[in-house]
Amino acid sequence: MPRKPLSEVQIPDLNLDEDILFKSEKTKQEDNAEKIINIPLDEITDFPNHPFKIREDKAMVELSESIAKVGVLMPALVRPKEDGGYEMIAGHRRKFASQYANIETMPCIVRNLSDDEATIIMVDTNLRQRENLLPSEKAFAYKMKLDAMKRQGLRTDLTSTPLVEKLSVAELGKEYN
Repeated sequence: MPRKPLSEVQIPDLNLDEDILFKSEKTKQEDNAEKIINIPLDEITDFPNHPFKIREDKAMVELSESIAKVGVLMPALVRPKEDGGYEMIAGHRRKFASQYANIETMPCIVRNLSDDEATIIMVDTNLRQRENLLPSEKAFAYKMKLDAMKRQGLRTDLTSTPLVEKLSVAELGKEYN
């Protein structure tokens, strides 16, 4: 069989970022590392099914006044979304207070997280930092965390033994008394 001329050979388009071929391992790690950046508030969406309500109370007014004077002192935690923009993990109240104070951007830590990792962090930060939570908010948050913890322990290969024991309701109860 005769060979085709090189001009007739079809080369598949791999849709690779050309720069990735020439980046060092250190540069690739730096690109994927956590960063604190100022992100426009309209690029940040709320966490889906966020169980904690944002109340427009005295504490919120005080927070927005503080942000208006000195800015957001503690960065929020967000993760990049596949379709662009960011999803809020921790910092919903700071975002709301920034909007109330007519601030257009806020500092955020950008971290790549799975859905389950994001859920666990969102629940933990809110349960530890918020006061006066409704029992219904706590119950829904505990359920979200427990479901995420269970999924992290699921086996995908039935021929091997699990590397990590599944976390139980009792362990979640101990953690939050």
